[in-house]
Amino acid sequence: MVLHSMETLLASGESSAILSAVSIALERSDEVPMWKQKTLPYVEAILSVLIPLRDQNLLFDPEGNPHNTLTTPLFLRWCDLMSLKTLAFTLAKSNEATQLVRTKITQTDYTPIELEILGKYLSSYSVNLEDEWQDFPITNYNLHIGITALIEKILTGGR
Repeated sequence: MVLHSMETLLASGESSAILSAVSIALERSDEVPMWKQKTLPYVEAILSVLIPLRDQNLLFDPEGNPHNTLTTPLFLRWCDLMSLKTLAFTLAKSNEATQLVRTKITQTDYTPIELEILGKYLSSYSVNLEDEWQDFPITNYNLHIGITALIEKILTGGR
């Protein structure tokens, strides 16, 4: 069995391999079960859009700046619930236009990205997917700050 670092998995691994590595890290952690249960679906939702962007060489940060590689810091930037909501709307608009919009990427080749997993996840936390400017409950934002802290601990090996 070949073990890969999280950086290697993020840069080139399949979503299932990344989720498996996160799941194993969660199982081995001493975190409260609630945090463990909430973390994997969040990671899955984020990966459901970042991996297709990575595979199309269309990664960008929340400010729309292009990135060549999916790294831990870039992944963590998208763990912010407000940024992830904005990403969902950006990709929905991009899917409609069949080109990536609202970014500083000039590449014209774009294959629409499936948003079902991300949409279901965001909806489950009261994120309105019809009105981009409608807020969601602050308690859900605060919950995701805690989830993100655990994700960061896993991705960085507790460093």
